[in-house]
Amino acid sequence: MGILSDDVVIIRQSEKEGDPSVITINCPDKTGLGCDLCRIILFFGLNIVRGDVSTDGRWCYLVFWVIGKPNTRWNLLKTRLVEASPCFAWAFGISRCYLSDSESQPLDLYLLKLACSDRTGLLYDVTEVLYKLEINIEKVKISTTPDGKVMDLFFVTDTRELLGTKKRREEVYEYLKDAIGDSMMSYDIQLVGSEITARSPASSSFAETLFSSDVLREHPSGLHTSSSVSIAVDNTLSRAHTLIQITCQEHKGLLYDIMRTFKDFNIQISYGRFTIKRGKNCEIDLFIVQSDGRKLLDSSKQDALVSRLRAELQQPLRVVMMNRGPDTELLVTNPVELSGKGRPQVFHDIALALKKINTCIFSAEIGRHLTGDREWEVYKVLINEEESLTVSRSKIEEQVWSTLMGWE
Repeated sequence: MGILSDDVVIIRQSEKEGDPSVITINCPDKTGLGCDLCRIILFFGLNIVRGDVSTDGRWCYLVFWVIGKPNTRWNLLKTRLVEASPCFAWAFGISRCYLSDSESQPLDLYLLKLACSDRTGLLYDVTEVLYKLEINIEKVKISTTPDGKVMDLFFVTDTRELLGTKKRREEVYEYLKDAIGDSMMSYDIQLVGSEITARSPASSSFAETLFSSDVLREHPSGLHTSSSVSIAVDNTLSRAHTLIQITCQEHKGLLYDIMRTFKDFNIQISYGRFTIKRGKNCEIDLFIVQSDGRKLLDSSKQDALVSRLRAELQQPLRVVMMNRGPDTELLVTNPVELSGKGRPQVFHDIALALKKINTCIFSAEIGRHLTGDREWEVYKVLINEEESLTVSRSKIEEQVWSTLMGWE
């Protein structure tokens, strides 16, 4: 007897502004499910302030207390969480976007070409529209001409897989037209060939520069951390599980960063509790097992896991301002899941941060960079200093970092 899809995810919205809403998920389990669910919650702009997770290895029960915006699309969020659950996949078949990593196939890639007059906040307005329509920006090339015209090239995928239809393209046009207004001069969407990949390598020059130790020493502000991080491993408290205890400062996407790390290490969380105390300090207790169901006893594996967790919690993203001759570049990077998925909403938050301080973007690019055994998503934004003379570089860097961390 199957479980009804309405019972898989139950959302109880808060009755008082500022109080958390409660998301309850009850479905079959799989390794990495917590990561997938937290990624969807992060995509919808919600911050998890408390969480309880329990599973017997076959069935799981998860409860998340979340704080969101008044315009959160709760019904759509529920649909996406249900689609991510294994029971929905087995019973109903789902969009390729929400299949397991081993079963998923790439979504069709489209090129969105947009020409319009430049203005402060334009890029944010466009990314906000695409976000609302569940259109994912995979790659972007933005350039500004001397006469103040902007040509935006967005390589995108459609979560709803409808961008090939006339109705969907007209919907995108109407939303963009409403956001941009009469300054929009041209608009076009076309399917691109298989020879064009959504994930192009970042320029080796600036990528290598960003990851060099010299730059990190010269730009200590690029090493913002979530304060001190404490991680303890205990194999004495439970006969069947290894206990991981984490204390750190809260930041946007914290639980996603933790779950993503365990997913990459193929580790299952049997029971977990996540709470935010006063002063934005977080306490996380996680009882884990390896993929074979055994405790994590190997000291080298323990050290590798703790090292990765510490790195992810101290520096979930890197933000650095660089000089490029007469120009100023903002570089932002974040690690990519082993499945190839990047962190949600990074480009959106960069654009939002720059809009808040009236900083104009001259050009922007997204690429990928491989260093060691890690792949990073790299965002390169060239600042239009002629239009942003009143904003210091340190202010730009701090605003972008605070927005990405959710510390505003």
